[in-house]
Amino acid sequence: MKVIKSIRLSYLYKHFLVWRLKNISEFQFMIFMSLLVGLACGLAAVVLKNTVHYTYLFITDTKWFSADSSNFLFLVYPMVGITITVLLIKYFIKDDLSHGVSKVMYAMSRKKGNIKPHHTYSSIITSSITVAFGGSVGLEAPIVLTGSALGSNLGRFGRLNTKNTLILVGCGAAGAIAGAFKAPIAGILFVFEILMLDLTMSTAIPLLISAITSSMISYFFLGKEVQFSYDVTSSFELIKIPGFIFLGIVSAFVSLYFLKSTKWIAKKFKKFKVWKRLILGGLILGVLVFLFPPLFGEGYSALTILLKSDTNTLFNNTFFYPFRDNQWMLLIILLSIIMLKSIATSVTTSAGGVGGTFAPSLFIGGFTGFFVGRLINMSGLLVVEESNFALVGMAAVMSGVMHSPLTATFLIAEITGGYALFAPLMIASTISYIVVKPLNKYSIYAEELALEGNLMTHNKDKTALQFIDKHKLVETNFIPLLYESNLRDIVEAVQKSTRNFFPIVDKENKFLGIVVIDDFRPLMFKPEFYDIYGVKDFIRYSEHFIVDISDPLEEMVSKFRGSDRFTLVVVDNGKYVGFMSRANVYAEYRKYVSTFSEE
Repeated sequence: MKVIKSIRLSYLYKHFLVWRLKNISEFQFMIFMSLLVGLACGLAAVVLKNTVHYTYLFITDTKWFSADSSNFLFLVYPMVGITITVLLIKYFIKDDLSHGVSKVMYAMSRKKGNIKPHHTYSSIITSSITVAFGGSVGLEAPIVLTGSALGSNLGRFGRLNTKNTLILVGCGAAGAIAGAFKAPIAGILFVFEILMLDLTMSTAIPLLISAITSSMISYFFLGKEVQFSYDVTSSFELIKIPGFIFLGIVSAFVSLYFLKSTKWIAKKFKKFKVWKRLILGGLILGVLVFLFPPLFGEGYSALTILLKSDTNTLFNNTFFYPFRDNQWMLLIILLSIIMLKSIATSVTTSAGGVGGTFAPSLFIGGFTGFFVGRLINMSGLLVVEESNFALVGMAAVMSGVMHSPLTATFLIAEITGGYALFAPLMIASTISYIVVKPLNKYSIYAEELALEGNLMTHNKDKTALQFIDKHKLVETNFIPLLYESNLRDIVEAVQKSTRNFFPIVDKENKFLGIVVIDDFRPLMFKPEFYDIYGVKDFIRYSEHFIVDISDPLEEMVSKFRGSDRFTLVVVDNGKYVGFMSRANVYAEYRKYVSTFSEE
């Protein structure tokens, strides 16, 4: 029965593909697929957000908590969440789920947009458990991986080419951000600015459809309220520009601290085995959350409290509750949370939890902005709206950490429901990016890929060469000659060949060099020399122009640069395979670029 059903499904699938090719254009099909991806991403975002929200409400039931005392359950919750996550990954998923956005970038760079099917659900399940039980990470990166995986697998189901599969991967990422924040513009900019998908009409339209659809689904299920509902009470004034410039500079160095500290902690944890990482990380995170409850989970509830200037609530369930009215103690608490959030984030992921750095960067940025605003007000130099500074700080730190000033600017504008702070957002985000970029070349998502040589999305030449089939570029219509051959054999080969040089091999087909017609041309018509001269008299050999078939194409092409050589010898573990010409490589490159750039 199962075999019969499988045959029927296969039959229907083939007929669907044939019908689609005959009746629906590629553009129309992409519109439909991007709509489908947007729907799936919106639903995924809603499910994930609600799962975490209601789990958090359950485990922080007010019957177990009181504002004026610490709660020792905070010591336990993170360990429980990470343990469940590790067990699920080890025994059911059996794959690495860390660094969701980096995985998407790797798939676009090295795998032609192909992402494993289990990523359509595995990241949602594991990240929701990690975050709901206090893991100090965000849900956005897992949602991005989920959305991109949906796009990738739908692309493969529809037998789309590489270009359109990559566009659907981008649609998944845009839909994920749009659904998570109800911010379609930020979702689209995220794809162009961070994933580096080319901006053309053929990519922009599907991205728009996916992002808008996902945000509408999110509005339908979660209501019209934005993530951080906030009314700007004071308009932007030129006199406050120095304050926002100062905030941009401070945010830049906070971003650098976040980037360096998370990388350092992750490197230290790699020395331990899985269970040691889990225990050590769970204990450290439990203590941090116990001392500073705002570090629990994503931290968006703490950010919302901060935007309302309700600073006293930050002291709830802590040892510091008696000092809630002390302004200097508030600054110490804010600074401590800023410094410890990056540690809590890195410890969570290093211990085995699943989550991203999107929410932590917004969290740190919000606390940094509020800290700077309160500091300025206490100095008496200027009177500023601290909540406005918190919002601008969110964008500035996100810009520095992710190298994405446009995404950060529009995201904060969209999730707060207005553009009244647009100028300060641009000022602080741009300054943060300008300061961070020379000191940390790559974003938090791209750095590891760049060090491994796998960051192609940020280099269009490498991307093109990555997707070209190098085996098709190898020319084999050459006549190989044995090293023992004499001039008579060479002349006979010339008569049969259309080439002006010949590969020289031994009896086991090992490449030894080449013979060029110009070197023996004066002797070709003198038969008396046919048995006197041989290959050994004319052979040429240069290791610089030999490449192995297993080498990446970009490495092969690099040997053309800076030289007058137009042909490379291709070998397989020393055995002769054929030749690769500069003209064929560049012709294929131009073909690829024109295909991906067409509207």
